[in-house]
Amino acid sequence: MKILHTADIHLREHGDDRWKALQRLIEIGKQEEVEAFVISGDLFDKDIDAENLRPKIREIFSGSGLKIVLLPGNHDSESYTGGMYFGEDVSILTNFNKPLEYKNVRIWGLPFEPIGGEEILGKLRLLASNLAADKMNILLYHGELLDAFFSRRDFGDEGEGRYMPVKLSYFRGLKLDYVLAGHFHSKFDTWRLENGGYFVYPGSPISITEREIGQRKANIFEVGSPPEEHLLNTPHFEDVNIELDPFLDGEPAERVKERVGRVHPEASIILSIKGYINSEKIGMSEAELARRMREIAKGKCRKEPSLEFSDIRVILEDDLFRNFMSELEQRNYDEEKKNQLRDLAIRAMMKARA
Repeated sequence: MKILHTADIHLREHGDDRWKALQRLIEIGKQEEVEAFVISGDLFDKDIDAENLRPKIREIFSGSGLKIVLLPGNHDSESYTGGMYFGEDVSILTNFNKPLEYKNVRIWGLPFEPIGGEEILGKLRLLASNLAADKMNILLYHGELLDAFFSRRDFGDEGEGRYMPVKLSYFRGLKLDYVLAGHFHSKFDTWRLENGGYFVYPGSPISITEREIGQRKANIFEVGSPPEEHLLNTPHFEDVNIELDPFLDGEPAERVKERVGRVHPEASIILSIKGYINSEKIGMSEAELARRMREIAKGKCRKEPSLEFSDIRVILEDDLFRNFMSELEQRNYDEEKKNQLRDLAIRAMMKARA
C-alpha cells in the first residue's frame, strides 16, 4: 500500500496557487499509483474557507481514485463538525478513539486541541492497548515536535504560542509504524522512533510565507518502507544572494541575469545583491546598474530586490590601496584569506572617506 502524505496547504480561494498545488498533489497521487492521500492538518487557512470551498473540494476529491484522509489542524479545527460532506472516499479523523481501517493499515488521528504535553501523553498512553498487533499502525498528528531543531519561523505566522507539543519519548512503547505530522512548514524532515518507526514532517507543499524557502516536497512511501521525499513543481520562494566582486572579469548585470535564469520556473525570487563594483571598469554607474538589476528582477521577484552594492572606483585608484594590494599579493596566504584582508581594507577606507 502506497501513501502520499502532506500538510499545511492553507487553502483560501478556489483556483489560486494553493488550490493548484492541491490539484497537483492529486495528479501526483494518481501518477505514483498511491492508494491513500493523507493531509495532516491545515488543509484550510480558516474555518470560513472550508465552508466556502467545500463544494469545490467535493469535485476534486470525489472520483480521484484515492482514499483521502483528513486531520483537523489548528487553522481548520472546527471545519469538519456536524457531518459535513467533503466528497466520496474522504475520511475525516475527528475522533481519536475511532481509527480508519484500510487494508493492512489502521490509521489513527490526533486532531488539534489547545492542550499541553501531559494531556497529550495521557491520550497516547490510552492508545497503547488499542493499537493493532497484526496491522501497521499510523498516527496522524498536527503540532510541534520539541526534539526538532526549529525556530518560530518554521511554523509560518503562528505567533509565540505552543501547538500540541510532543517529544519522541512520548511514543515510547507504542506500536506505531509512522507518525505522519503537520504544522512544521519549512522543510521535509524525519526522525526514528525507538521502536523503529518514523516521525515525519513533509513541510508545506507550497510556500505559505517567505519563510518557506526552496522547492517544496511531499512524503510518498510504501507502507513498511522508510518515508521518501518527493520534489514538487509548485510555487515557492527562493533566496538568491549575490556578492559582486570588482576584481572579477565580466559585467555584473550579466552575472545576476544568469543566476536568476537558473532558478526553478515556479520560484518567486527574494533577491539580494551586495558587494562592490568598479564603475569605470564596467562602464556603468551605480544608478545605471541598479536600474539594470531591477529590469532583470521584474516579474521574477517576490518584491523589490535588495541592492546594497557600492561603487569603489575611487578607492581602487587610491595609491594607498594599490600599495596594500601589492603587498598582499606577496604574502603566502590562501585566496580566502587574501579576500578577507582585501575586504577589510576596502571597508576601512570607505569608513575613512565617509
